[in-house]
Amino acid sequence: MSAAGDTAVAAVAAAAELAAEADGSAAAWDSAGRLPVPVRRRMAEAGLFAPDVAPEYGGAGLGPAELGEAAATLGGVCSALRGLLTVQGMVAAALARWGTRAQRADWLPALTSGALTAGFAATEQGAGSALGEVGTRIEESGPGHLTVTGHKKWITFGEDADVLLVLGTLDGRPATVLVEADRGGVTREPVRGQLGMRAAGIAHVTFDRTRVPRDRLVAPPGAGLSHVAATALDHGRYTVAWGCVGMAEACLADAAAHAASRRQGAERLADHQLVRSLLARAAVRTAGARELAARAGRSRAPGPGRGVTETIVAKYAAAEAAADTSRDAVQILGSAGCEPDSRCGRHFRDAKVMEIIEGAQQVSELHIAERLLRRHGPGARPAAPDAADGRRPV
Repeated sequence: MSAAGDTAVAAVAAAAELAAEADGSAAAWDSAGRLPVPVRRRMAEAGLFAPDVAPEYGGAGLGPAELGEAAATLGGVCSALRGLLTVQGMVAAALARWGTRAQRADWLPALTSGALTAGFAATEQGAGSALGEVGTRIEESGPGHLTVTGHKKWITFGEDADVLLVLGTLDGRPATVLVEADRGGVTREPVRGQLGMRAAGIAHVTFDRTRVPRDRLVAPPGAGLSHVAATALDHGRYTVAWGCVGMAEACLADAAAHAASRRQGAERLADHQLVRSLLARAAVRTAGARELAARAGRSRAPGPGRGVTETIVAKYAAAEAAADTSRDAVQILGSAGCEPDSRCGRHFRDAKVMEIIEGAQQVSELHIAERLLRRHGPGARPAAPDAADGRRPV
């Protein structure tokens, strides 16, 4: 095996080791509303900060399949751990594809090493799924500088991020800029008690004429949404999809184990046909989500910009599988599923968030349907086969 292959295998193994360590603590992190600093440090040391970045920038060079397995392993235990993998990877992916040579050299090693924790500041009060409506302004401020003014909401690890990739408009065109969180005019408002992702350091972040060097601009104005943010979101959807696979598999395992061992009088819970039906349906949708996530990975393998629709399909199916399977698992576990330390209960709350972030389910449906109509409508040309296995994509 090549050195790159060894590194990739080591990163996947490190994710499994970290997940095993976290298994007994994730509920406490969720209750406390923070992922402890030593845990974040441990994750960086394990090579799980943007592990798909090329080795020349300090990454492990993971391919889509290995990255997906790492996300599923972490997601099955703690959505905040998977969220850290996701957001660090989103910012790194955007820089790796659209950053200048100097930006890649300056920022990527700091992101992969964990010297910097990143956040993606896109959503606003009036711009959630419709990111084209962002009101944050990026303005020229004298020679070689820009100012950033706006209010961003629901920023994953916004409470902890050292640098934020901010989506706004410059001269009326979408633009993205890197803003260090310790610059003047940056204030953070931690979010507590939200439905899910409670340990993910979520915060609202305000920029009040925050001044940054112009070389923090990532890609020319006009490319901020269609190129930079789109790349970040595509990367995010992929790891969220695999994280949801891990959540669904964990809930299925917990529910099956409980049903097999729990007795009501002389009968096992598993002897009830309705319980078996719940387990069977959960098993089918979980297996289907995994296969769609794997298909997305194969579609993405040729390189950046590939497999976008396959990734949306996978994220849609996996988020639904995580939501439905966690719900049914809590039903099967009964009061045990409602305990504060219940993994299924925590995943039940987190899974609803997964159906909203990186593109709500309804928005995904519109994209999938549009792709189908373009393919089958009047004058449509046959879709090209998937590069990885010769099958035609949805």
